[in-house]
Amino acid sequence: MNWDDIKIFLEVARSERLSTAAKRLSIDASTLSRRVHKLEESLSTKLFERTVEGHKLTQNGDKLLQFARQMELNASQAFKNITDENIQNSGQVRIGVTEAFGSFFISPHLIALQESFPNIDIELLHFSRNVKISRNEADIAIAVEKPKNTSTIISKLCDYQLQLYGHKTYLDKVMGRIDLSQLSSYRWVSYVDNLLFTEQLSYLKELDSNIKPHFQSTSITSQYTAIKSGLGIGILPCFLAEQDKSLIKLCSNEIKVIRSLYLITHPESKRLSHVNSVWQYLKQLVADKRTVLMPDN
Repeated sequence: MNWDDIKIFLEVARSERLSTAAKRLSIDASTLSRRVHKLEESLSTKLFERTVEGHKLTQNGDKLLQFARQMELNASQAFKNITDENIQNSGQVRIGVTEAFGSFFISPHLIALQESFPNIDIELLHFSRNVKISRNEADIAIAVEKPKNTSTIISKLCDYQLQLYGHKTYLDKVMGRIDLSQLSSYRWVSYVDNLLFTEQLSYLKELDSNIKPHFQSTSITSQYTAIKSGLGIGILPCFLAEQDKSLIKLCSNEIKVIRSLYLITHPESKRLSHVNSVWQYLKQLVADKRTVLMPDN
């Protein structure tokens, strides 16, 4: 077994698809498949179950993943120490986050991080599912649900508020008011319910189980633009909606949804100075911008 075999194994384990792994490794899928089979033969075990959904780790594959990831982290740290003579706060940090928080909160507030740590490069990855820190999909994950994985470092990042918003274009059609006793009678914009990766995003069930959205999308940006266009009303994070003065907050005293975000990383990653600096920056950022996340009406 050589290091190239480990890199191939890790990429297939993370992506769960040969085509995706091949693209990331810049080799063709057929070559990648042969290399995976050869690795399995050398270990006399099956590392992946081949399914229509992709390559899923077997029990032995999962065992190898734990050792392979540790090897990768050790190699990365050794390389860093040798090449930059252990310069602090230098390197790439990959952050896995939901679309809304990544696009409308983190991205607009990265200038101060860049000025403080010019040698740290950020990769912001949007996930519509839980980030697989154990498979090294990101150095830091920001999750809307507290994970149960006890092998990672988990810290509550913040609470954030969501409220009901609409646009004048639609509100004019309903005489400019929303009757709380008739919520199901309005046109709603929301998520595709059966594609939610967490019940934390199922806001409408908390308001009225009879609400049937007229427009649904897995993208919060699409929901935002639909509400802005007058297609209907919907629940949006305040940190997103409050920056758009054309949106009107509705039933602000009666409808408030509070959710939490959690920071997650591996202990090995947290020990890297550049990862820890980004971690601490995110903690300070939400403290400084608390009123953006939890605005007063």
